Amino acid sequence: MSEPTLVIDDDPSFNAILVRSLERRGYSVWGAGEPAAALALAREFSPTRVVLDLNLNGSSGLALIQELLHIEPDCRIVVLTGYASIATAVDAIKLGAIQYLAKPVEIEAIIAAFEQDEAPDFDVPPSDEPLSVDRLEWEHIQRVLNENDGNISATARALKMHRRTLQRKLSKRPVRI
Repeated sequence: MSEPTLVIDDDPSFNAILVRSLERRGYSVWGAGEPAAALALAREFSPTRVVLDLNLNGSSGLALIQELLHIEPDCRIVVLTGYASIATAVDAIKLGAIQYLAKPVEIEAIIAAFEQDEAPDFDVPPSDEPLSVDRLEWEHIQRVLNENDGNISATARALKMHRRTLQRKLSKRPVRI
């Protein structure tokens, strides 16, 4: 096994647990908590697998996908997030990630994502139930936040919403579909 793997997550506890769990399964693993350190480790070790958090201390992990693929073109990137949205999932896959998983996630799901041979199956039949107004609001906020590269103030201005109100909405768990 011993696939060189890079874990990029700004939560030191989650990062350490994930690194340790992958090491126990035979992977060579390095952990980074911020983008600059992650890119330095990627240049040094050329990981073939990357676990990437979507939100890195307020900056978007999506911005790292192309840089990581430039360093190691065969790299398989799995994006993790505590704030899943359709817009960011689509963006992650378009940028080159192989999978997009919502936290909390089991280590087995991450490993399975790395080992899948084909692209993720997004050909899911639409639900007969329409999305709730709360879910539509959540999706719209996530799309505008992504368009503003994770900048809360710019997103609040674009949504014509007070910054604190936006922060309160973002601190809640995503609304169920």
